[in-house]
Amino acid sequence: MDWATEIEAAAKRIEGHVLRTPVLQARGFGLEYPIEMKLEQMQHTGSFKARGAFNTLLSTSVPDAGLVAASGGNHGAAVGFAAAQLGHKAAIFVPEIAGSSKIALIERTGADLRVVKGAYSEALAAAQAYEAATGAGQVHAYDAAGTVAGQGTAMREWELQGLEADTVLIAVGGGGLIAGALGWLGQRRKVVAVEPERCCALYQARHAGKPVDVDVSGVAANALGAKRIGQMCFDLANGLDVTGVRVSDDAIVQAQTALWQEMRQLVEPAGAAALAALMSGAYRPDPGEKVAVLVCGGNIAPDPLGL
Repeated sequence: MDWATEIEAAAKRIEGHVLRTPVLQARGFGLEYPIEMKLEQMQHTGSFKARGAFNTLLSTSVPDAGLVAASGGNHGAAVGFAAAQLGHKAAIFVPEIAGSSKIALIERTGADLRVVKGAYSEALAAAQAYEAATGAGQVHAYDAAGTVAGQGTAMREWELQGLEADTVLIAVGGGGLIAGALGWLGQRRKVVAVEPERCCALYQARHAGKPVDVDVSGVAANALGAKRIGQMCFDLANGLDVTGVRVSDDAIVQAQTALWQEMRQLVEPAGAAALAALMSGAYRPDPGEKVAVLVCGGNIAPDPLGL
């Protein structure tokens, strides 16, 4: 697939429907070098997911039965929001571990919310059963061309905003965001895949030589807790021999705390994972290497204002 062409088309398609999120250069976090950041937690519904949701809905014919999506929380909110904006009905299946904050966010979009016992994989199974029974259109959270191309617009946008980094660190769950970044960048910049130690589907897949089911737990499980990496992400990461690192829950929480204390940015654990790789030393840049961090989500639990 010509991912660059797909992402260009997606960018034109979703223009006016998504926000151009801010970028900045920052110092601190105990690091001896500056880092560039893109704040995708400031996108509609608090994560980059709105990009893929709008691209999918605007590039496909929505059935009379509406849409269905399974989500750890952020994707469901994005699909619910995009569906409401475009006049479609949507059923969103989320696992209990999504948490009260993300569940409330989805409810506010007006979507038909279904909470499922278990983790993301159980929500996906329920969504697939709903699709088969009703004829609703499935909007996959990460392993679909429309989703990946939409997420790739974040990296395209960042380059247009003047990205200087040699290396970009991106958190990985099911792999839609990093797949989009790889599809856009190819080998023009180094991309580092950052995964929590307790949910690392890409790491396990690369060791097995194919996507495999993994155990999912930890502080970032409701956003990065895919049971199996997406095939599109796996193929791109393998083909480009992407560098991967893993970070502990403690390192993620420390990065999350630092983003609040030093920048007054409230982000969820998944949103802090890429920074955690630098702060913890899981990824150590070479001398002179310019690095950037994509902050991907801000839907923390519980809601800081108790709303």
